[in-house]
Amino acid sequence: MFRGSIVALITPMHSDGEIDEVSLRRLVDFHVAAGTTAVVAVGTTGESATLDEDEHCAVIRHTVEYAAGRIPVIAGTGANSTREAIALTRCAKAAGAVAALLVTPYYNKPTQEGLYLHHRAVAEAVDIPQILYNVPGRTACDMQPETVARLSVIDNIIGIKEATGDLTRVARLRQLCGEQFLLYSGDDATGCEFMLLGGDGVISVTSNVAPQQMQAMCVAALTGDRERAQTLNHPLNVLHQALFVQSNPIPVKWAAMAMGLCGVGIRLPLTWLSDECQPRVREALQAAHLI
Repeated sequence: MFRGSIVALITPMHSDGEIDEVSLRRLVDFHVAAGTTAVVAVGTTGESATLDEDEHCAVIRHTVEYAAGRIPVIAGTGANSTREAIALTRCAKAAGAVAALLVTPYYNKPTQEGLYLHHRAVAEAVDIPQILYNVPGRTACDMQPETVARLSVIDNIIGIKEATGDLTRVARLRQLCGEQFLLYSGDDATGCEFMLLGGDGVISVTSNVAPQQMQAMCVAALTGDRERAQTLNHPLNVLHQALFVQSNPIPVKWAAMAMGLCGVGIRLPLTWLSDECQPRVREALQAAHLI
């Protein structure tokens, strides 16, 4: 369905924490012009945990409206409550999103059976293509490949964003889930190698600020051109690291502000990038010729 660089879009905000719809439109236009494969609205990089349900649904609707069919919009609809995840996924379908991305329930630490039943329940409740999202470093639970395989046979569960950084999982997931099941990296630092090993793309934080460079690297990796892919990824490596110098999306929101893409705005308990970390992110942007 989607292969290449998919941006995990930030949710731009004003200094008072309210959503900045003007900048959101600007960001969508920015990615259309850059050739980004698709946009993820209100994923975890989009501060889904700090938006209430009405805001969450509104940002999805606005993103679809601003995209106007020019770029596919995938809606982040995961939650640590199955009922809430179903409600958000229904909002995504009603808004016209082409798919939903569902992070594993965080904090609850469900069993593998609980993960299976949660995602099956959402898939059965809402007839929209769904992408699983495994990021144990943030959720405190790790969806095992065998659980992914059980879910992959459900018609509208089409892929997974795998953000462990464990490259051995690419071959294991491909073996268990088949060639049609989409495998996306959720770890920019290993995304290039993930695709060279058989993945279908990367759902990327870095793409917020370097969309053209990320898409060019993805195209090379997906065609198996290792030398070109690694050459294109090399100047991005410093950026991949710098954008996680503090908790995501703190650094990338500062970077987007430094590039004039949005203003100063983030919601507590997240804070603005510290003065000590700003030079590192600025230097990374400069090294990538973004400012």
